[in-house]
Amino acid sequence: QVQLVESGGGLVQPGGSLRLSCVVSGIIFSATTIQWYRQAPGDQREWVATITYGGGTNYADSVKGRFTISRDNAKKTVYLQLDSLKSEDTAVYLCSVRQWGKDFWGQGTQVTVSS
Repeated sequence: QVQLVESGGGLVQPGGSLRLSCVVSGIIFSATTIQWYRQAPGDQREWVATITYGGGTNYADSVKGRFTISRDNAKKTVYLQLDSLKSEDTAVYLCSVRQWGKDFWGQGTQVTVSS
């Protein structure tokens, strides 16, 4: 059974930082590409970043240079470091994997950027 559990969200002031974590079970973690998405109220889900099984990374233009995705295969965890946060980064952040032609999602962690 594939499970993803996100954590690390919270309330932060503009310009602040957070580190999100996503612990994954039920798959061969080291062989899997993992993605972060976000969804703000009333908006569609937006892709944020990808890290491949080989460690290659890719980012949405809106977060490039501010967010960093990384992975620890021993801990079966993917991280998303959020720096220089803006109010428009407020959203629920979710991690996702694709296995056997199906997308699996965590429950998400709320990030709120506000003064």
